[in-house]
Amino acid sequence: MPAEGVCQGEVNQVADRPLPRVGSGFLLEGGMAVASVRALVLANGLLGDTEQARDRVTRWGVSLVIAADGGYYHAAALGLKVDVVIGDLDSLDSDLRAALEADGTHVEAVPAEKDETDLELALLYAARQGADPIAVLGALGGRLDMTLSNMLLLTHPALAMTRVELWNGAQTAWLIRPPGGEIGGAVGDTLSLVPLGGHALGITTQGLKYALRDETLAFGPARGISNVLTETTARVSLREGLLLAVHTPGRA
Repeated sequence: MPAEGVCQGEVNQVADRPLPRVGSGFLLEGGMAVASVRALVLANGLLGDTEQARDRVTRWGVSLVIAADGGYYHAAALGLKVDVVIGDLDSLDSDLRAALEADGTHVEAVPAEKDETDLELALLYAARQGADPIAVLGALGGRLDMTLSNMLLLTHPALAMTRVELWNGAQTAWLIRPPGGEIGGAVGDTLSLVPLGGHALGITTQGLKYALRDETLAFGPARGISNVLTETTARVSLREGLLLAVHTPGRA
């Protein structure tokens, strides 16, 4: 599992080499066996710059592609084959579903009247397969309520031990939990820290222009927005609470 808070979007790339498909076992790193599942989840929101998204996916490396219902339609634009489609399938007609199944795609249909969103089901499915990390494309845009809900899924208890990143263009959003972690980037990049679910306590930062020293970021006020990396590796530690970290290459 990557260290909490390590940005895998633009800088600390470990995916220049292709990873095996699901079911191919493990990669050997330093003589130790580690799980090889890196999952990409396609949600049914806005994809943004298709070429940028395709390049980012290619560089990151993917071993499992999961579509949350209509997120399937992003796969063709990205040049990806979907391994799993999950959701109430209200965006897929019966002919397409049959074609997917004939092509070897696992289709997992759930009732339309359910407690979870399709993206939530897709993330939980990925976690059950042992995927870590998980990247999500198409989680933002469109309906405001869905966008907020998708971002708050990062706090889902079942994902507490899994690195989940939301990608929006070149931006990366993820959750930092105690005790914190490192953030890779370039000097001058923008980093915002937004407390979720209550105040975040005992925050200390290194490598950021506006330093915090055992301080609190209160839930509500926007004090943690638009900080700046002064080193290629910054560190954020906290004693209690949750921080939504948003890394933007360059000055936002």
